[in-house]
Amino acid sequence: MTDWSKLRDACGAAGHVPALLDRFEADASGVWSELMDHLCPQLDTVFSASFAALPRLADLALSCGGEDRRWVLLAAGAIMACAPSGDDVFEVFSAPIAELHRLTDQCLREAEDAENYVSLLQSLLSFEGVEIWDRCLEGLQTGEYEVDCPHCGVDMFIVIDEADCFSATDDYALREVEKTPLRPSTPEELEGLAKRLHDRALADGQQLVAGGLPYLFGRAACPDCETVFSVADRVSAGQMY
Repeated sequence: MTDWSKLRDACGAAGHVPALLDRFEADASGVWSELMDHLCPQLDTVFSASFAALPRLADLALSCGGEDRRWVLLAAGAIMACAPSGDDVFEVFSAPIAELHRLTDQCLREAEDAENYVSLLQSLLSFEGVEIWDRCLEGLQTGEYEVDCPHCGVDMFIVIDEADCFSATDDYALREVEKTPLRPSTPEELEGLAKRLHDRALADGQQLVAGGLPYLFGRAACPDCETVFSVADRVSAGQMY
């Protein structure tokens, strides 16, 4: 039995968390932001109560469906994205994490749009302890990443959009700028996690996501100094700071 009074959340003692989880069960979309404010503020900080909530979140995900299940899985995924790979939380909470992974895998097969699909895919990776990419696939939703050149250090946009894929050092959304086309990997060049994600997206019928992954795991050229670099490496490097 969890003694919540001995645990902490973002506001201090966590004795109120079970009641918050009850309200989350009754109104997942309406209470999600409040729950995250307590258990995973800014989606990058966790507390002892955050991980203690995983068994309850797994039970909620199992007992509900549709949009409610998605909100539960996203909450648990955000928490697990803050757990370092190899952390003992994966052992202590192995059963609820396995259940959350199973349900996320199922939801991915049923996702109707790219935005929900990418969010759930990040949650799936978080339950597996895959670092960096349990947070950094969101650019496939928004259509852009902000990185710096590994040679000259200039800030640039990497745009991965259905209509156009390019790098630029000026704000392309405000005016016409010089665009340098990205250099996607071929499907045969993808390997490891990149290949797995690409194959999964294709199998799930997510053509937009599958189409963006070769660019994310491809190469770009700096418009200023013309240095060619790995897009994924620069996105990963941005998470190290």
